[in-house]
Amino acid sequence: MAYVHAMPPQHNAGAEHMLISMLRPLVERGHDVQVWLSRYGRAVEPYAYRGVQVVPLEARLDFSAAARHADVLVSHLECVPALSALARGYGRPMVVVCHNTHRPTFRDAAAGGTALAVYNSRWMEREAELFFAEYPQSVRPARELVVRPPVFAENYATEPGEAITLINCNPEKGGRVFEALARRMPDQRFLAVRGAYGEQVLPDLPNVEVVDHVDGADMRDQVYARTKVLLMPSSYESWGRAGVEALASGIPVVAHPTPGLCESLGDAGIFVNRNDLDGYEAVLRRLLEPDEYKLASARALARSAQLAPTDELAAWCDAVESLAT
Repeated sequence: MAYVHAMPPQHNAGAEHMLISMLRPLVERGHDVQVWLSRYGRAVEPYAYRGVQVVPLEARLDFSAAARHADVLVSHLECVPALSALARGYGRPMVVVCHNTHRPTFRDAAAGGTALAVYNSRWMEREAELFFAEYPQSVRPARELVVRPPVFAENYATEPGEAITLINCNPEKGGRVFEALARRMPDQRFLAVRGAYGEQVLPDLPNVEVVDHVDGADMRDQVYARTKVLLMPSSYESWGRAGVEALASGIPVVAHPTPGLCESLGDAGIFVNRNDLDGYEAVLRRLLEPDEYKLASARALARSAQLAPTDELAAWCDAVESLAT
């Protein structure tokens, strides 16, 4: 039995999709998994979300009592300090899922009592090691595990569309790069997907279609089926789940070379500095040529196959189950 303290999905969609993808295999193994939300939303009664039981904050149920009876407690992001205190008080094993390399993420995981720290990439694992070197062994996580954000290719694979797409159009994700490219390529269709957070740069141009925020379960049909090339000129990505989802359809991804994107996209990634608009335009025009696109698409599909999450999810489930014994 595991109880998870988490934010509602709309506050950090990528983190929540990763967390739910990690919890569902525990449910499939027969465990009772509950996610208790830490922020107010629209729901009032508990509900099921992709097979996982969710308890809204508005339900006003006793989370402290639930935590006391759990076998394992799991948390991430802003919820970690509060749940860590409960875990120490009740003597329950605590799992911290780390989604980024920002200092508070590692600091909270090193507050003492973390039984397992889970990183979403190898480079994050290396960054954590450098950070934890400052701390005594007694407060560092007892165990560490890398679980890359699980993407099952069959849930996202579709026939690519015709648009050049950006998902989440805030400036940090590349909204202004997207707008500049749309102006430079007026004969090409562009698709802007409104993000769940941050200021959105949504060009008012005849060749740009803007769609509202899309739930993860609908990304295949509403976004990837309309996408020919995915842009990821992000200033920071610890991994880059959207890029991996796009690879499942053989969609080439043109990205800024953050450590996370370099690791996730591998040889399939086409990397251009986000400040090099000429470079982005040149790459996009080359990808519009059928032969070039075919080669890039083949690399995308090959990388998608390499990222099959089955083994890592099995290791994750084994690790959680070992804490409950």
